[in-house]
Amino acid sequence: MDEKIKKSIFDAVEKEPLARTLGIRLVALDTGYSFVEMKYDPAKMDNIYSMAHGGAVYALIDEAFETAGQTHGTVAVALNVNVTYAASPTKGVILKAVAKEINKTGKTASYDISVTEDNGKLIATCHALAYRTGKPIPFL
Repeated sequence: MDEKIKKSIFDAVEKEPLARTLGIRLVALDTGYSFVEMKYDPAKMDNIYSMAHGGAVYALIDEAFETAGQTHGTVAVALNVNVTYAASPTKGVILKAVAKEINKTGKTASYDISVTEDNGKLIATCHALAYRTGKPIPFL
């Protein structure tokens, strides 16, 4: 992958307000691939049942999707995201999300995304479809 694009995406994630608020960190990036992680902090991320809020898990999924989708150097935006929640994470665990591009056309790209605990326990799976605008990412 182009190193300028890679560095630009890493820099953008470090500045992104939501990623900073939730402690989401971009770990690895390659063409059509992203690996992000965050610590599940119950004080910030629990729902009314004292379990992980689906929105917190979704935010991690979306960060993996967002970053993997930009690796071609053009803006890609979500068209459809289908999440299946398999389990609630253990309090205080590191959650890892991996997005892999499984198909790319001139206008769309599909991604499979999984969220696991650091011990490998499956938390959620996702299939996402992006619209590829063809416009260069603005922060290059």
